[in-house]
Amino acid sequence: MSFWDIISYTRYRFKMRPFVPTAVYGVLNYLLSFTLIASPWLFGLVNVSSAALFIPIYIGWLQFIMAVFVDNETGFVKKFPMQIHLVIDVLMGFFLMVSPWLYTFSDRAFWPELLLGGLLFCLGIFTKKSPFLTRPHHSVPEGQLTTTDSTDGRLSI
Repeated sequence: MSFWDIISYTRYRFKMRPFVPTAVYGVLNYLLSFTLIASPWLFGLVNVSSAALFIPIYIGWLQFIMAVFVDNETGFVKKFPMQIHLVIDVLMGFFLMVSPWLYTFSDRAFWPELLLGGLLFCLGIFTKKSPFLTRPHHSVPEGQLTTTDSTDGRLSI
């Protein structure tokens, strides 16, 4: 049995489903954005390097701006799609996790970036409406649907 067979069996056997409600995600997103903005001072990263200082601040402000504009229960303006926000969360979380090694300050400090980036990464994947674990809803304008292929569920247009 190859590695990919094990992965596909595990994914088939234990279906990973998003479990974080969007309202809880919204509150956690605000808390995480404020923690990221304050993290250089909370965790003593001010004198480590300029990357350790500015990357969490930039990502924190971007998270806060997206949280204000996102279309969920805690967003104020409700113009930014939730699924795009979750994709950007995964990308930002991954970038934050690898930044200590990417900018070579991992010998002085890496735990805050690794933990906060990992939390952002996991929230982006396991929040309901996440495009990573939910199947997209395909809508076709009326009159263009010709058949539904019953073997694999794909639409034939």
